[in-house]
Amino acid sequence: MKTLIKIFKILLLVIVLLLSGGLIYFKTKFPAVDKAKDIKVEITPERLERGRYLAHDLLGCIDCHSDRDWTKYSGPLIEGTEGKGGMIFNESMANIPGVIYAKNITPAGIGDWTDGELLRMITTGVNKDGQAQFPLMPFMSYSKLCEEDLYSVIAFIRSLKPIENKVPERSLNFPMNLIVSTIPMNAPEKFPMMPDKSDSIAYGKYLVNAAACMDCHSKLEKGQIEPGKEFAGGFRFCIPGGNCVTSANITPDNETGIGLLTKEAFLDKFRFYRQEAARNKSVGQGENQTVMPWIQFQALPDEDLAAMYDYLRTLQPVKNKIEKFTSR
Repeated sequence: MKTLIKIFKILLLVIVLLLSGGLIYFKTKFPAVDKAKDIKVEITPERLERGRYLAHDLLGCIDCHSDRDWTKYSGPLIEGTEGKGGMIFNESMANIPGVIYAKNITPAGIGDWTDGELLRMITTGVNKDGQAQFPLMPFMSYSKLCEEDLYSVIAFIRSLKPIENKVPERSLNFPMNLIVSTIPMNAPEKFPMMPDKSDSIAYGKYLVNAAACMDCHSKLEKGQIEPGKEFAGGFRFCIPGGNCVTSANITPDNETGIGLLTKEAFLDKFRFYRQEAARNKSVGQGENQTVMPWIQFQALPDEDLAAMYDYLRTLQPVKNKIEKFTSR
């Protein structure tokens, strides 16, 4: 009996050592991305203007990294909180396997980051300390931006008003707390060129990717978009104080998508929120809400919205009927 107990203890010790060794190897190998580049982004008026458009209106950086007023439709930003972080994302809101908090991206939060570390974070999802971020931030889409746009975003973030706000650390469920480290990959050695605006479809594709439209307008199964269902809608969000909303099918399907929607009608959906009253529509407890950032996207120029429409019209139509608003 004593011999069996001794053997059991030895086997247990071997298992513990193997698991510990494997965990150490895993943590040293992943995330498997290169060190941050040694770059210095020059802050110019042109970059600040372009960066504001990108970070504030198109990419959604400020949209997620600020406080939002969910008593109003589309949750407009609360003035004075731009970039402070702290917004909570969890399983009940967006099917997150755990709890994630948007980080403070004002100079009070990232002031000791180098420009290279910011670039790596935006394009690979690996932070200053080498920790992989959950792909709630669409860094895989951002890695397809041109270098000048990425530099403009960095310049704009540097210009935000510093706000002291200590954000809690995330808590991911097992095994996602391990899997998340395997997701990041290196950004391209050379970032793509910005398409010429005269090529409306190519330019629209660039903008749709930058806005990460596919991420929200596709249903996930076990963390992956079902092949052939890209842009077909189905991602369900539940809003604090409101009901749940399911993202729309934005493929050009005539019956369930935007196939019968004219370009002018498409633009009008965004233009509507350029009205002061539309941007301040109150939403009561339990009433229909949306996470669609209409308030930010209404600021996109018609030329860009039209290009996005032109690109969406080239997608494969997918028949997928969506019930937009549902109760919890």
